[in-house]
Amino acid sequence: MHLRFRNPRRSQVAPIGTRGLYLETDRGVRPQLYCAEMAKDKEKPAPRRVAQNRRARHDYFIEEDFEAGLALEGWEVKGLRAGKAQITEAYVVIKDGEAWLVGARIEPLATTAKVSHPEPDRTRKLLLQRNELDRLIGLVERKGYTLVPLDVHWTRGRAKLKLGLAKGKKAHDKRSSEKDRDWGRDKARLLKTR
Repeated sequence: MHLRFRNPRRSQVAPIGTRGLYLETDRGVRPQLYCAEMAKDKEKPAPRRVAQNRRARHDYFIEEDFEAGLALEGWEVKGLRAGKAQITEAYVVIKDGEAWLVGARIEPLATTAKVSHPEPDRTRKLLLQRNELDRLIGLVERKGYTLVPLDVHWTRGRAKLKLGLAKGKKAHDKRSSEKDRDWGRDKARLLKTR
């Protein structure tokens, strides 16, 4: 039996594995039954953002953002993929020239082996470039800034922590930002009704 793949829109023969091909046999032309591209299982990507610290933007003025890697163990990666992370009470400490994430909670899965002794609240090392780390050390120690975790997300299959270089808000600052936010909502509502 003679097999040939051809594109129905053009007269020339199309390469195998492209969409919209027809199978040309001795008995005539019929639609192709198998396409290599369609047969691949489409994996659902993991949600990009795993955990978010909404309280940080309420309590601090965020001046600059940084992205740091996280040094994790295997069970922690599985917990992050399942979305079992919480960073609302977490903070970043600089100790001995390195940045550490303290107070972040990553819950182990029920299937995690108990041999590894998972600690959900353990201190995790942040992976930053040396020049970024030196800059952050200078700003935190000399100028009184604070490092606040903003969110945990995935970037190209790697777990990353978004840090915010922040200054604390006073009570009147919080009230004024709430007032501005409420006015923005009211303004949008008024413009929408017109």
